[in-house]
Amino acid sequence: MAKEDRGFASMDRQKQREIASKGGKAAHAKGTAHEWTSEEAREAGRKGGMASHRRRREGDGEGEGEDAGSGSGPSEMPDLSTDHQEQIR
Repeated sequence: MAKEDRGFASMDRQKQREIASKGGKAAHAKGTAHEWTSEEAREAGRKGGMASHRRRREGDGEGEGEDAGSGSGPSEMPDLSTDHQEQIR
């Protein structure tokens, strides 16, 4: 059996969703499922947005040359200090 023919990732998307759905329903029924607080959800959304903007900026070829990180573009994220970036992680 080839390595890529094993495991969850090798299944088609629909089969993965079915299995994951069963697991989520079982966890909720058992009472062990994670319930997001509004603060946790806000933080996760902020992190996801920052990662998305970072990927978009890198994929567009921005971030190269002298004007990189100038903050002049409408979709650019502000340059955060190292201390603030550590707090985010």
